[in-house]
Amino acid sequence: MAENVQIAGSGEDGRVRNPLGVIGLTLITLGIYGIVWYYKVNKELAAIGRAKGTEEAGTNPVTSVLAVTLGALVIVPAVVSMFRTWKRLNVAEGLVGREPDMSAPVGFVLMFLLGPVGTYFFQRNLNRVLQAQAA
Repeated sequence: MAENVQIAGSGEDGRVRNPLGVIGLTLITLGIYGIVWYYKVNKELAAIGRAKGTEEAGTNPVTSVLAVTLGALVIVPAVVSMFRTWKRLNVAEGLVGREPDMSAPVGFVLMFLLGPVGTYFFQRNLNRVLQAQAA
């Protein structure tokens, strides 16, 4: 179901996940896996950025998770975190020489309004980034 990929230039691994598996596990665990997944993808994006010498792809995945969990009580931090995570994905796509498939605003709207659809496209694009940088 998932394949580990070495992130070139860092000692860390990324994980190519089945987007439908992410959605299914999030639903089955009543959102718990979604929080774990959000941490992991932000960590992978930060590792790609560090390997390429930039902080544009994020630095601290814990901050992103706190923003979408505890920050959701205020709403604004969760919204900002989701948008910035899509921007980080777009930066990572550029760092590996791929043209972003979906802009951050469009991806954010999909994730915010149609959570599973946005999650699917996010994971699909992250898989492509991980595979491109590993090649």
